[in-house]
Amino acid sequence: MRVKEAVILAGGLGTRLKSVVRDLPKPMADVSGRPFLSYLLEYLSSHGINKVVLSVGFRREAIMECFGGGHSGVAIEYAVEDRPLGTGGGLREALKLCRGENVFALNGDSFFGVNLGSMEFFHVTGGPLLTMAVKPVVEIARFGSIRVEDARVAGFEEKKTGPGFINGGVYIINRRILGALDGFKESFSFESDFLKLNSGSILPFVSDSYFIDIGIPEDYAKARFELAGRFERLLKRPNRPHGQKAVPAQGPDAAKIQREG
Repeated sequence: MRVKEAVILAGGLGTRLKSVVRDLPKPMADVSGRPFLSYLLEYLSSHGINKVVLSVGFRREAIMECFGGGHSGVAIEYAVEDRPLGTGGGLREALKLCRGENVFALNGDSFFGVNLGSMEFFHVTGGPLLTMAVKPVVEIARFGSIRVEDARVAGFEEKKTGPGFINGGVYIINRRILGALDGFKESFSFESDFLKLNSGSILPFVSDSYFIDIGIPEDYAKARFELAGRFERLLKRPNRPHGQKAVPAQGPDAAKIQREG
């Protein structure tokens, strides 16, 4: 892959998970004897990423003491929030520490086993400033859904039920987007403020790979039970950046979306 840098958003308070993960940032939640964040770092490393910027805030010392300046062959830098900046403000500061034209960005409390090489190829050929990995699910109520029209993200919808597409929390971002991010206030939400305002310029990359979000106790318990085994199987899957074709997704809202083959 040409993209060698990634940002992980790891600065949130984790309010909904405090009942089971006390006094730790969500990415440090224990899953099979090691921090959830270690799975993200190792997955990025397996795809050739060699530098990660961690956006950290709440209890950042726990992350910094655990991972220091590197993990699994990935060099780590830190974009430190001295006060809460939201996902948007945190991402903006982290992107300033990157140097490449395009950068992967991941939520620090979810794992989506997207083939990053295929996603990069899709992004480079499509030419957008932002590509979002989306996941088809049978029930969108827990997450909210993404509406897609004419191969673009057309909007975000809440309080719906049934099947649809959700935001998988994995992006490829062209760093030219910093100009747009600088137009927002110091603290803002990347999802609720920036993405919703700019939905028409986002390309959706559909993948039906394994996805888990540890944001609530029920899903955290599920991750503790199954993530380690799923992760090992994903690492054995070949990362074929140009060998996998993007093929049409299925469904009434997806006639022109591209799916990971």
